[in-house]
Formats: sequence, structure tokens, C-alpha cells
Amino acid sequence: MNLPNKPNWLSQLSFKPSQLILIGLFGFFVSGVLLLALIALILTPTLPAIDNLTENHLKVPMRVYTEDSQLIAEFGEEKRIPVKKSEVPDLLVKAILAAEDDSFYTHQGVDFSGIARAALSNLRSHHSGEGGSTITMQVARNYFLSPEKTYTRKIKEILLAFKIERQLTKDQILELYLNKIFLGNRAYGFAAAAEVYYGKSLAQLNLAEMAMLAGLPKAPSSDNPISNPENATARRDYVLRRMLKLHYIDDIAFKEAQQSPVITTNHPLRYNVEGSYVAEMARQYVLQRYDQKAYTEGLNVYTTINAKDQQAANQALRDGLLTYDQRHGYRKPVGHEELHGKIDPEALDDVLKDYHQVADLIPAVVVKVDEKAINVYSQDGVTVAIGWAGLSWARPYIDENSVGPEPKKASDIVTEGDIVYIKHQGQEGWRLTQIPQVSGALVSLRPRDGAIVALTGGFDFYQSNYNRVMQAERQPGSNFKPFVYSAALEKGFTAASLISGAPIVVEDANLEEEWRPEDYSRKFFGLTRLRKALTLSLNLVSVRLLRAIGPGYAVEYVKRFGFDPNHLPRNLSLVLGTASVTPIQIVSAFAVFANGGYKVEPYFISRIEDTNHKILEQTNPLVACEPPCSGPADIGVAQVTVNQAAPNNGQGTSAAAASPTPAATPAQIRPAPRVISAENDFIMTSIMRDVITQGTGQAAMQLGRKDLAGKTGTTNDHRDAWFSGFNADMVTTAWVGFDQPAPLGNGEVGGRVALPIWMDYMRVALQGVPEKPLTVPAGIVTATINSDTGKITDASDPKAMSEYFMKDALPNQVNNSVGDNTPGSASPASPTSSSPPENAREGLF
Repeated sequence: MNLPNKPNWLSQLSFKPSQLILIGLFGFFVSGVLLLALIALILTPTLPAIDNLTENHLKVPMRVYTEDSQLIAEFGEEKRIPVKKSEVPDLLVKAILAAEDDSFYTHQGVDFSGIARAALSNLRSHHSGEGGSTITMQVARNYFLSPEKTYTRKIKEILLAFKIERQLTKDQILELYLNKIFLGNRAYGFAAAAEVYYGKSLAQLNLAEMAMLAGLPKAPSSDNPISNPENATARRDYVLRRMLKLHYIDDIAFKEAQQSPVITTNHPLRYNVEGSYVAEMARQYVLQRYDQKAYTEGLNVYTTINAKDQQAANQALRDGLLTYDQRHGYRKPVGHEELHGKIDPEALDDVLKDYHQVADLIPAVVVKVDEKAINVYSQDGVTVAIGWAGLSWARPYIDENSVGPEPKKASDIVTEGDIVYIKHQGQEGWRLTQIPQVSGALVSLRPRDGAIVALTGGFDFYQSNYNRVMQAERQPGSNFKPFVYSAALEKGFTAASLISGAPIVVEDANLEEEWRPEDYSRKFFGLTRLRKALTLSLNLVSVRLLRAIGPGYAVEYVKRFGFDPNHLPRNLSLVLGTASVTPIQIVSAFAVFANGGYKVEPYFISRIEDTNHKILEQTNPLVACEPPCSGPADIGVAQVTVNQAAPNNGQGTSAAAASPTPAATPAQIRPAPRVISAENDFIMTSIMRDVITQGTGQAAMQLGRKDLAGKTGTTNDHRDAWFSGFNADMVTTAWVGFDQPAPLGNGEVGGRVALPIWMDYMRVALQGVPEKPLTVPAGIVTATINSDTGKITDASDPKAMSEYFMKDALPNQVNNSVGDNTPGSASPASPTSSSPPENAREGLF
């Protein structure tokens, strides 16, 4: 069979071997291009839209601020400080370009020569690496793609890079890169890295530091200057050489930067104000409301905290707890390590590494003991001397009521190798100290609207995050008396009413023994005016007063101060403060007296803004004023308040917070409800001013103010010490006690333990705040009475004194005395029970 002849044109073709190779390569190239085009055609529809790339939400942590924008804390997995391109030093930009992509401003998103080099390297190493990525490609990867190292992802990266370059300017792309790239140690973006590695802003970096940061994106772990300083130095020097080659720097700058030592440490982002308990309250609220977006959306939470007041609260509480603790002696060192031969700082560092600084108390090792001085090596890496003035206080602790003999020499207190805590006392030098076992809390409100201006729930949040302001349910003792006395005024009693202070025995079938309340002094008083009884915090008088008005009536009455009647005893022990309440409930209740008789709700968040500072929520609080209230109010979105009904939850929100209104809705002032009359409030405040000037709170006279009012409180066996006090601008409660209730010791009453803390705080918080006189309401009259009988008299009476009365309750209009069988000015409600709880036996103040 004859085959057909080949076509003439084909038979005439003749190729040299080199030409065949070129043809084959061309065919391979065309096939590759077609294959890539096909892949691109398939992958392009799957690429994410980048229309909103410049608005893409970085994982910016939530930040919590004071009312005046001082940083308290931040929460989030990634440390990030977004910056604009214009805020980045030009030299840092050049360092980044030299290290990562020097042709960034000329290419179209992809450097094909770089990709080719990376591909050859991958073929040699038999695995797919990164390689060849421009800054635009890194932006595409970081914002849209997974970190897996595959050829498919690389193609997507290239396609996205082209897409990004078409839609954004070079500066916009670079800005995205500056804020997104991971640089080790949880730092995302160059501004955060500058803070983390150097504790500086971008503008404060020198050339060597800029080159160090610019070298991190390639290998943030192996080139990390903290964990791998040698690798980091080599990488930094490479960046500097590239900058020199590209003429970004001159030879002098290059050599100077290259010779700079690598000095970096991990700098946690610095906080301007220490307010960790409030920060945790804010974190819980935002997490509950925004879920995990709380940690990634860059929310800015502005609290009501005043920076100055908060610092004063921290210091006052710590000083007060240390003073109490040292008054009861030195327990013992927290550890011991045998020291042999020459002192080795590295060995001492190793000994101290497991001990933690608590507040400003620093762990240290005793390295030398002299006659009346010691040398200690501190966790800060320095050796300091502590003289006898810082040691002599340390009598041995025996129990809450007794200490051992005074030490005669330093060796009576410590020995070499003891691990102790020390504290710097300013000009007084260093002092031996110890972590207090006693706990405490302080909270301060603005009574006009309930804004919390200072709150500290313990000695140190990082030692114990138990927030005692919000969570510690403790007996208030006589701190509760003013609310019962207010009920008595409402019932018809007056400040001049006489009540017997004679011994009283309360019998109850439910008790195995009789209840015999006592006064703190163990003395007995005769008929005593109500004003004097509260000023001196007399228990027997108070019990009789409550019996006269009826515990049931009193329980219902004190609801108006915010107390839950279901948590109050309906018996005579109520007036001695045997209910369990939290400091936030107490301070909120005292705010009623401070603001003229209105019930405001405590709140701690002023507003919440998104990362662009658009307001998401803003509190529109209740304000103490008579409607119609004058003056503009803030734009109200949500009322963020404290949930007092369930204090063991820690923090909560009011019902209003669950249904926010639009941010643009204008809000008028919301008047707080009046819960006691102006006349009742005036008389109660005047009596509590006497507590300061003549009663159990006289130490507060040292503050030199005439507008202070308050009440001490101590519970049975001295387990809790309180002081709550106020003026028209501020109401503050301080509490001290053990977390597991135990006696504080004989004599450790509210006026000795809690009042000094309150005073130290108010001394700072009220600086520059003018005094405001009490305004006498229209329904109040002044009358001259006999101080013994409480009856109307004239100025010629040697025991004459002035007293305030409500117009309809002058002494000649009421039965003005209460004895064992006298009910008072009105028929009291029948008590449901007269039995006290088990620990209400002693009367306390």
C-alpha cells in the first residue's frame, strides 16, 4: 500500500538542535502562560472583594480610659497601635523598603524576578516557601489569605496584588502593611513593635532601632532581638547595608548605627493610671455586650474614673492596709535560701524569680545582717540598705490582739538568706514590709449623678482580682444606722426626741438565750436625744428607736435607698447593721444624703467608641434635680450601671443597657426620683456633720473642712471596719476586713481602721473643691431646746441649744421621749421578730 507523500512545506523544514530547544522552551512557556491564565480564570471569581480594604478592621485591642482619656488598660490577643502613613518617620519607611521591597514604588504589585529566584530556591530545597513577596503581596496575604505555603495560595496572592494595586494608592497599601504585619512578641504593626521592644513611639526611634524593626517581618521569631539578639543584630546590619547601598543613609550614619548595642526588653504597653478593678469591670461589660469583638474591634471605653482620684484611692487603701498590718507585728520572712561564699547576682536572681512584686512591695534576699541594719538584694537587681528606722517596727506577730517584744537588733528579725518584701518610702529610704493579709476596698461617687470617680477593690488586682467593692457582702455595722434614723424622722421623731439608753434584754422563743445588746463603751446612758445618739453611735438607744418605729416599717422604708428588703433582717438587729451588703450598695445609699434626697444609680462607663471614635454607647444617667431639670444632657445611647441586686455577679448592667437607642437621639436630663424629703435629708446631714465634729469621726477634722458628714461602722468582734462620708460633691466609702471573716483585733474600729483611709483619699480628691454650706429647706425651722429634755426653752436656759425641726414636728406637738414601754410619736408597726442574728450580740460603732 502506497502512503501519501508529505506536504512540500513540511518536507522543506529543517531545524537545528538549538532551534528545537528554543521551540520547545517557547511551547513550554506558552503552555505555562495558558495554564496560568486558566488557573487565574478559575481562581479570580473566588478572590475576596477589596472594595473596603482601607476600612478593613484590624484586630485592635479594646482600650479602657479614664474620663480625661488617660489609659487604664487594654485587652486583646494582639498588641496594635494603628497609625497613618504620615505619622511614620521617613527613615523607617526607607528601612522597610530596603529590607522588604526597594522597588515598591515602581512595580505593579509583583516582582517577577524575585518570584523566579524564590521558585528556583524552592525547587532546590524540595518544598514550597514564601519568597519573592512584595509589600503588596504581603498585604494581600495578611488581610485575605491563610498562612499555608502552597502554590495555589501564591497565585492568589499575585492576583490579589494586581487587584489591590489597581484600586489603592501606594501610600494606602504601605499604610495597611505598617499596621498589619506581625513583628513578634504579640506585636502587630510597627507602632506596637516600637512600644513592645523599646518602650518608645515611632518618632522616638533612632536609626539602629528602625533597622532592627524593619528586619523583623522576614523571621519575627528567629530574628527577635529579645530572644535571639545575635540573629537580630545580623539582620539589622543587613538592613543597614541595604540602606547604604540604596543611598538612604550615608557612611557615617551607617557606621554609627552598626556600632549601636542591641538593647531591647519586653515593654508591656504602659498605662497612665492604675485602675485594674475598673478595667476588669469594663472588660466584662463589653465582652457581654459585644462578644469576642470586644478584643478585636478596637473599642475605646471611656469610664467615669478621675485619674487623680483613682491614684489617690490606690495609695490611700494600700497605705491604710499596710499601717493596720504592721500595727499587728511582723509575721516572718516568706522564704529562705542558704547563701554560701561570694554573693552571685545571677544565683540570687534565680532565687527571686518565682516571687512576684505586689503593688509597690518588692521581693528581696537578705545578704547581710549588721547590728541595726541589713543589706538586701532586690528583684530589681540592686543591693540596698535598710536602717533601723525601717526595721524597728517588726515586733513578732502573735495573734490579732498581741505582738511580741520590741526587737533589739536586726538579727532578732531576719537572718542572711531570708526572702522578704521591701518598700521604698521616698526620702525615708527603704523599709522592711510584708504583704498584708487583711483586705479592703474604697469607692467614691459623684452624688449628683452616681458616676464612679474612683474604685479599688483590693490591695493589688494581680494578687487578687476579687473585687470587694462589688462582690464582698459584709455586715455594715453602725454604717447602717443613718438609714434607720431617717426612717424614724419620717415616722415623726425629731433630732431632739429622747430615747432611753438603759440596758435592754430581748427575749425570743427561737433563741436559747436572751439577747443583750451593748454599747461599745460598755456604759449605759439615760434618756438621750436622737442627734446625740447617732453622733456617738449608741446601740441601746438605736435598738429602742427601731423597736418604736417597727423593724417591718424600717425594712420597707430603707428600700428607697436601694437596699433589697429580702436581704434585710426584720428584727431589732437591723439597726446594728447585721444585714450583708456590698460597699457599692452602701456608698450608693449614702449618695441619697449627699445629693439632697434623690436616688441615683452608680455607673462607671461614660461612653464606648469604635476604633474610629464613633460613639456606640453613651450614658444618660439619672441626675439629682427637681424636674424640670435645667441644662443640656449628653447624647444618650445606653445606661451602663452597676447591678446592685446581684452583687456577687461582680458587675452588671441596668435594664436600660439592654435596649440602646440610636446614637443620634438627643437626650434630656433624666431627673432622679426623690426618695426622702429635703427636710429629712437636711436634718440627717446635719447630724452626720456632728459625727465629724463631735462624734466617732472627729479625726476627719484634720482635713480642715466644715462641709463633711459621715458615719463610722464596726461589726461584731471587730470583723469589719467602715467609714462612709460625703459632702455635696463627693461620697466615699472605705471598708477593711479579712476575706474570710475574722476579728481585726481589739480596738480596730471603723474610726481607727477605715476612717484614715477615707481621709487620705478625700484629702487629695477634695483639693480645690470649694466648700458648700447646707441650704436650709423651706420646711425647716430652728428652735431653742433644753439639751437634757429636748423641750422648747429660751436663751436664758443654761442648757439651751439650737435644733432643726420640720415645721409640723416641733417638740410641743409630739410625744418626745421613748423609754422601755413608750412607742414614740406614732404607733409603730409590729415587728415580725425581735431576734438578732448570732453575731449581733455586741453593740458596735
